[in-house]
Amino acid sequence: MPAVDYIVTIGLEVHCQLNTQSKMFCACPSQYGESPNTLTCPVCLGLPGALPVLNEGAIRRTILAGMMLGCSTPPVVKWDRKNYFYPDMPKNYQTTQFDLPLCLGGGVPLYDMNYPKDWQKKIARPGQVISLTRIHLEEDVAKSTHMGNGTAIDFNRAGTPLMEIVSEPEIETAEEAVAYLNSLRQILVYAGVSDADMEKGQMRCDVNISLRPHGQKDFGAKIELKNLNSVSAVRRAIHFETERQAEELDRGIKQVQSTRRWDDDRGETTLMRTKEDAHDYRYLPCPDLLPLHTNNMVTEISRSVPETPHARRARFVGVLGVSEYDAGVLCSEKSLADYFEEAAAGLSKPKAVANWIINDLLGQLGSRGMTLEQNPIPAAGIRALAEFVETGKINGGQAKEVFVAMFDTRKAPADIIREKGLEQLSDTGFLDEIITIVLADNADAVAKIKAGNDKAINALKGQVMKLSAGKANPAIVGEMLEKRLKD
Repeated sequence: MPAVDYIVTIGLEVHCQLNTQSKMFCACPSQYGESPNTLTCPVCLGLPGALPVLNEGAIRRTILAGMMLGCSTPPVVKWDRKNYFYPDMPKNYQTTQFDLPLCLGGGVPLYDMNYPKDWQKKIARPGQVISLTRIHLEEDVAKSTHMGNGTAIDFNRAGTPLMEIVSEPEIETAEEAVAYLNSLRQILVYAGVSDADMEKGQMRCDVNISLRPHGQKDFGAKIELKNLNSVSAVRRAIHFETERQAEELDRGIKQVQSTRRWDDDRGETTLMRTKEDAHDYRYLPCPDLLPLHTNNMVTEISRSVPETPHARRARFVGVLGVSEYDAGVLCSEKSLADYFEEAAAGLSKPKAVANWIINDLLGQLGSRGMTLEQNPIPAAGIRALAEFVETGKINGGQAKEVFVAMFDTRKAPADIIREKGLEQLSDTGFLDEIITIVLADNADAVAKIKAGNDKAINALKGQVMKLSAGKANPAIVGEMLEKRLKD
């Protein structure tokens, strides 16, 4: 049977570093890009006799992330030791959470804009929310760099606060997995708990995949793909592994619960080991850390939960009059949504600002390979440009010219308009002289209008604009022509 004849079930385990200043159990700085093995101490190196101390900021951020995702927090949580040996974990155990984690339940809504672009018009399950099992807080391990003749280990990352966000096995396709990761990252950034930058290793993903024939209720054997570090890699890995399992099942090869490594260069997975179950890790309560009572902390944090991306998108549509599509684009990044709100503040037509940002600003940034953080136009500049068009000081074509100049020179729109002499003419005395000339030179058009052909007035407007070198205010020209033609 081909792969489509199997039910594909996918669950994701996402590891996300929290943006605290210090590590989870010690005071070492939690930073990226420093020289290897310079941000360490006896605690994060696992030296004998070193004792951990809880990072309150990491606990608060995890609870806040849970609230943004609709999770609940048990009144009492505790820390455990997950026992295993690996060179990046010198203590031979990881301090983590097992049966009493910080967050339970909740879910990740799959935003349409977060599917792959080539999939957004064929979403099979629009509005889907993927349930979460839990979010627990633990310490990250060191970074291993494998080379031909050995492995180098950098302990700067060891001990960094790490959330593990575990989904229920409800994802059905690689494209839903992409939407899940993008939506989850978006929500975590909105919460302000992490930058969740996969390129910097701040967010990593393990993928669990199983296949079973249609009609079989029990899941097939779970195959885990470890430490995928980009969304595109997750999509490719799921497609490959789904096909691999289906082909083996077609040949009667029974799948065995195991862990596999994704080789992005070769585009294939390879076997690492048969998978351990939870009891193989010999979870034990951590004797160095007391259980934590969370009620007071939960009450305090609940008073300042930020707006979620979907709530903000709904507000942009309902209050600011932005279209569903535009709101989705604007809310795709918190910094972009913040920029729009600042630019639209006080305007009667926020939609105009949305158009400038989506069609012009993002277009210029994209064509020049720039990020929003490199945007040279302040929000006040976009707002002023929109106001100049709305009040008729310049027309739409002139505004396009001004926008490009703003991007290139970083000057305010008022200065560019003045320097280029673009301000529209609204002097009725001067315009009346031009209209008199146009009416005299276009007697045929005047006769057609008076005979009932209202569209002929457009030709007269064009002549006025031509004689004014494009500077006449079109709205005022129209009003003056209609008045003169009635006289």
